[in-house]
Amino acid sequence: MERLLKLFLSIVLVFSVQSCDSKRERAEAVYKRAIHYPQGSMMSINGIKRATEIDSTYQQAVYELSVAYLKRGLPHKWKPQYNKAVLLDSVERIPWRGYLYLWFYRDYENAIADFDASDTLTPKFIDAPQGHSVDYWRGICYLGLKDYKNSIAYFDKYINTEIEESGEDWVEVTAFLYRGIAYYETEKYEQALLNFDKQLQYSRNRSADAKYYKAQIFKNQYKTEDAKALIEEAINDYDIGYYNHRPYVETLRQIYPEDLEALKLELQ
Repeated sequence: MERLLKLFLSIVLVFSVQSCDSKRERAEAVYKRAIHYPQGSMMSINGIKRATEIDSTYQQAVYELSVAYLKRGLPHKWKPQYNKAVLLDSVERIPWRGYLYLWFYRDYENAIADFDASDTLTPKFIDAPQGHSVDYWRGICYLGLKDYKNSIAYFDKYINTEIEESGEDWVEVTAFLYRGIAYYETEKYEQALLNFDKQLQYSRNRSADAKYYKAQIFKNQYKTEDAKALIEEAINDYDIGYYNHRPYVETLRQIYPEDLEALKLELQ
């Protein structure tokens, strides 16, 4: 009888502890188990989905569930799920949505709208999804739209802010590359060369992209021998991995070996 009483009290204690656990604590426990599985696997997705069912206000799980849809290329599932996370934390999720619009969907207009909205939400703070300010990302968006004037303006703003706050060596080197491309497209070759040289300065003189565009400029200026030397260097840099690229998606204005070989052939 005493043993039965102890067993009964143990069961009551377990249920009492479980009832004291909040929905958030239970959702977090399920979520933490789920993310140990490979991202995008059914075990992971089902676990995260279960966490959101336990607590629909658990923003981290609501957001993470959208990531699997994003990386699987399922926009019709990604966007509705992501927008649920936006409702729970607009300050963090709106600039991040702009970043995703930019890189995964090349939806420059919606990306810019989200970056602009982030300025309204945090007027005294510069949001920085993926570690770079929304000014940097807007510069890339406008370059994608071929609005070179606005692209240069936002890269100017980003670069000048970084220099004032931390120094030029803290500037993301691709900002110089992209601003150089914007100048190149408007045939402002001297400004373009200054930016490509800055990119090379902070990349230990290794950048297939910067050298490719410099070679294009020298070709246009009839400096054929200089262009030939640069394109050879660009090919070598590319072969050892010094070129602008991103995980998961193609970067903006990404160059390929075929581009380098085509320019080399033009110069012969």
